[in-house]
Amino acid sequence: MRIGYYPGCSLHGTSREFDESLRAVATALDVELVEVDDWSCCGATSAHATNHLLGVALAARNLALAEAQGQDAVLAPCAACYNRLASARHELAEDATLAGRIPAIIGRPLSGGVAVRNVVELLRGLTTAIATKTVRPLAGLKLACYYGCLLLRPAPVGEFDDPEAPVSMEEVVAATGATTVAWNMRLECCGGAFSIPRTSSVVRLGRAIIADARAAGAGAIVVACPMCHSNLDFRQRAMAARGEPRMPVLFLTEVVGLALGIAPARLGLRRHYVDTAAVLAGAAPPAGTKEVR
Repeated sequence: MRIGYYPGCSLHGTSREFDESLRAVATALDVELVEVDDWSCCGATSAHATNHLLGVALAARNLALAEAQGQDAVLAPCAACYNRLASARHELAEDATLAGRIPAIIGRPLSGGVAVRNVVELLRGLTTAIATKTVRPLAGLKLACYYGCLLLRPAPVGEFDDPEAPVSMEEVVAATGATTVAWNMRLECCGGAFSIPRTSSVVRLGRAIIADARAAGAGAIVVACPMCHSNLDFRQRAMAARGEPRMPVLFLTEVVGLALGIAPARLGLRRHYVDTAAVLAGAAPPAGTKEVR
């Protein structure tokens, strides 16, 4: 499989482990990622909130680049990037007047033929391959799949799963041999970009999310969004001020990578703020199995 790749700002910066684990897993599953040449920021999260036309144009430019480079689909792993690219594509398909204005603004043609895919959607389509290539079944792990608020909303945009009762992340995790827990806050907001201007709100929301996952019996939370990961992983130092134990927060690609036998260092697990040793202990490779380095 060959697919265009839009890493976005986070995967080249604060969430390098997401990029590292995705590339390692893609190689193991025979998926070729072709990075969009000259990609630029999609505008998440401030542009579309301050100027609608700018928000659409920033995302449309990247779709136009992918189209010009012969790509019929683009993978946007970041939930915010996926939301912006997919939303722009949807709006341009629904609004002919807006679609007519965009080419002049971005300085290039755009037919709208490039599909936008999320990493959860991609991996969901590869569950058979994941199960077949798993060398380190994660049977000892109980994981809470956290979708957050951008991955599946608004409904016309996140079409790959049910926005109110999604199952895609659970299906991917099941292919690794791990167990998923039923819990209440898997679709709740982590506070998003309020991490800096309203840190106290993010700490309060994150504490509630982690507490609910722990009450459901999870040993770790699984995400597919750099902002969600940052808010739930980095902010646990502040959340733990009341003495709560910390909980590892993993990207879905890291979970899949562990099952495929990829070395933790190659998956970026050393970059986490909350120690992932407990997860690694529960995902010990079978005797005689070598990690892929």
